Amino acid sequence: MASPLFPVFADLRGRDVLVVGGGAVAQRKAEALLEAGARVRLGAPEISAALSHHAGEGRIQHLQGPFQAHWLDGAWLAIAATDDQAVNQAVADAGEARRIWVNVVDDAQASSVQIPARIERGPLQVAISSGGGAPMLARHLREKLESELDESIGALAELLARERPRIRARFPQTGQRRRFFDRLLAGPVPNLLRQRQPLAAEREFSAALGESSDTGTRGYVALVGAGPGDPGLLTLRALRVLNEADVILHDRLVSKDVLQLVRRDAQRIEVGKQAGNHHTTQQQIHALMLEHARAGKRVVRLKGGDPFVFGRGGEELEVLRADGIEFEVVPGITAALACAAYAGVPLTHRDHAQSVRLVTAHCKDSLDTLDWPSLALERQTLAVYMGVAGLDALRDRLIAHGRAPSTPFALVENGSRPEQRVVVGTLADLAERARHHEVQSPALLIVGEVAALAQTLHWFGTAPLGEAPLALAA
Repeated sequence: MASPLFPVFADLRGRDVLVVGGGAVAQRKAEALLEAGARVRLGAPEISAALSHHAGEGRIQHLQGPFQAHWLDGAWLAIAATDDQAVNQAVADAGEARRIWVNVVDDAQASSVQIPARIERGPLQVAISSGGGAPMLARHLREKLESELDESIGALAELLARERPRIRARFPQTGQRRRFFDRLLAGPVPNLLRQRQPLAAEREFSAALGESSDTGTRGYVALVGAGPGDPGLLTLRALRVLNEADVILHDRLVSKDVLQLVRRDAQRIEVGKQAGNHHTTQQQIHALMLEHARAGKRVVRLKGGDPFVFGRGGEELEVLRADGIEFEVVPGITAALACAAYAGVPLTHRDHAQSVRLVTAHCKDSLDTLDWPSLALERQTLAVYMGVAGLDALRDRLIAHGRAPSTPFALVENGSRPEQRVVVGTLADLAERARHHEVQSPALLIVGEVAALAQTLHWFGTAPLGEAPLALAA
């Protein structure tokens, strides 16, 4: 059934609006009206301290006493916001007699106009109304859209409003303007405004305005961190970029739950990078990014964890920069932070670890380049990425350089995902424990006194596997 309401955005600047009520709801309505530029008259026997302050400053006019119908004289709109149904109905009846729109808060039947839930981004407003019948649903949708609409949309709306005469002069026909906006909004201008580069955005706008209608749109690439797997750990910016992408180049280890959030019509290309099975080389990934960006596509290079923590994101940006491709980086929650948190392991602890080291150990060559004497020091935490295949060598080298065989470890497999497992023990039996429980990639190894806390602080998934490690010293 279609709504009987007709949506309207009212210009209340310099116009009288009556608010009846003196409590928190009336205060909220009055302050919203002041922001819209209305002249607010507020009628009530008593008003809140904040409203009294506004009246003292001359921002509102306080009509003291019980509601009087003549308060509506000259008003363009009235809002009844008292907790007395009879008073609210009297305001509605008096407004109806004078042909003045009246909103009665939380009473759709008595209202002749509804005040929608609003989202504001500069001059751009999105209003959501349920016709007064389901205000909590409208509020829920507003909160959801609030998280999806970037603040930079306000700056974009201001730019387009300011440049509207130039746009209409350059493209006098509606079809021409529509094609121009399609190119502009898919190009670098919105992205530059997100990056707080307004001058660069204005230069790109002017360049786009001078282009012919058949000029191709330049693409860009976003390096996006997908986190460890739980889609709830994605940033708001990551969600927005995934919903704008034309092409997704994703790692094999990006979870299915995260990929379900991708724009439905986006092209997905798996560029698998898994230990011992690199079916797409890094050079091929570079070539794919360049190919699609040169074709004017919005490309997301979606990586597990964070692009700049053992993700080769720096190499990919260097390739893009050399080719003149616009780019941005959207950080993700790296595995060390997420897996430790989901296993109940604090990476630092006042009593046990004052520093944390992030290490990758996916092959023998990488092991040979590590500073083992410093890694074997006590009172620090090691977070070892991609180390499942080299646990024997890693254990032996740490012990050989002074790390105690009794040092606790926690091996977190599929951290933050429903199938998460945590294997615990001591450094001496690290490799054996991992083989016994058939630990597979992706897994993060945590070595240090804090790893013992997984036994008592675990909160996600099943309890840790393995015998309890030695108790921490007091």
